[in-house]
Parts: sequence; structure tokens; C-alpha cells
Amino acid sequence: MIFCSLYSGSSGNSLFVSSDNAKVLVDAGLSGKHIENALLNIGHNTKDIDAIFVTHEHIDHTKGVGVLSRKYDIPIYANAPTWQAMSATIGKIKEHNIKIIENNYVNIKDIDVLSYKISHDAVAPSGYALQNKNKKVCIATDLGFFSDDVNNSIKDADVILLESNHDVEMLKFGPYPYKLKRRILSDIGHLSNEDCGKAIVNITNDKFKKIILGHLSKTNNYPELAYQTVLNVLNSANVKLDKDLSLSMAKRDIPSNYIEF
Repeated sequence: MIFCSLYSGSSGNSLFVSSDNAKVLVDAGLSGKHIENALLNIGHNTKDIDAIFVTHEHIDHTKGVGVLSRKYDIPIYANAPTWQAMSATIGKIKEHNIKIIENNYVNIKDIDVLSYKISHDAVAPSGYALQNKNKKVCIATDLGFFSDDVNNSIKDADVILLESNHDVEMLKFGPYPYKLKRRILSDIGHLSNEDCGKAIVNITNDKFKKIILGHLSKTNNYPELAYQTVLNVLNSANVKLDKDLSLSMAKRDIPSNYIEF
């Protein structure tokens, strides 16, 4: 399998996953042109994308979804409440490309896609686990908290993109309005750097994992701060880099973490 974060952050998100026979996107939260260029930069063409999976209806995850579907005739997969919530913003979609996920499972050629519940201020937000044979990629961002559903879904993954959205002190003393700060800190908001570290400790087991920190706030975080905070939590719990897991950062504006496994 191949995983690549095309874009990851509060300004837009899109992830690429492929197997021998299938190529999919999880979210397309920037313009169609941005997504096309990112795919070309990693040696892939948008016309070959078999499906777009949508985690939830917020614009930083859906901005380019409709454009790409219309231009390249790509099916869009989401649960029914998310479809209802995003329909007005993504524009008219051909009937055969409106794919409603039922029973939390979809098969795209040789990739099995399992969705799982996450806690966020959207109508029915989902994380995704994508599997091919015995290899598994998991996407877990926009998490108000690290729930048992998320833990159970990602603990056996090979590659995980996990949210490390904000530094709590930067958020508290930053420029956001009080109401927005409360939302981000709530159980339907975003996962902090420290809570991200604790989540990684919880899923550390005998299986080596490649963990990528993503969906960083542009206002309330820095990549170096997120990395060091998570690393401090791991060190305190005696979790060893390169032995138990690898740790890297997803870049905001360019493709990063192109991983073949």
C-alpha cells in the first residue's frame, strides 16, 4: 500500500491511499486544482482516483469534493447525514456518484474501507480504516476526545494519521473568541498535543506503527511544539521511538509522508 498526506491542517485536508489496484482520497478540503497538483507532485493522476471518502461536512474537508467528482466522474462516499449536510456546499453531483455508506463498510477493488465514529461538532463525523490484505492505514483527525471506538479501530494499524491540533496554553491565551476556544477544548472539538501523546501511549503494543501528526492549527500550534510535546509524553511512558513506533509530521501546504509499506 501507499499512503501520502497531500494537505493537512486547519486550512484544508486531503489524504491519498492506494493499493495494487485502487486509488482513493480521504477528503478534498482544498480547491480541485490544489488536489490535482498535489497528486501530480507524487506521480499520480486525478483521473485514476476510484473514490473520495468524506469524514464530515466542514469546508476544510469538502471544498474540492464536488469539483473533482464532476470533472473526473469520481464516486463520493459518506454516511447519509453527512451527505445531507454537505449537499448544498459541494454542488450538484451525478446520481451514480452519490454513494451512501451503510453498515460502516465499503469495498473499492482490493481496498476494504471501514468507517468508525469520532466525536466532533459535525452531524455524523467518521474516521476511516483502509485495509489491503494484512496492511492497514487509519485516519483519525477532528477528535474531541480519543474514544474507545477510535482506539479499537486504529490500535492494529500500520500507518496512522492522528490529530495533534493545538497547544492548550496557546489556544487559551490566543486571539480566538471565548466561545470558539470552548468549542475546540470540548469533547466535540479537537485533540490537543498532549492528548495526542496520551492516545499514542494507549495504542502502543507489539505492532510497530508509523504515526503521523496532522491537522495542526495554524494559529494555536507549531509543528516543532506538537512534535516535542508528543515526544515528551511518549518518553514519560517509556515508549521508544524507532523501537515501538516512528513519529513524523504532516505538512500543511505540500504533500508529505509518502509511505510505501
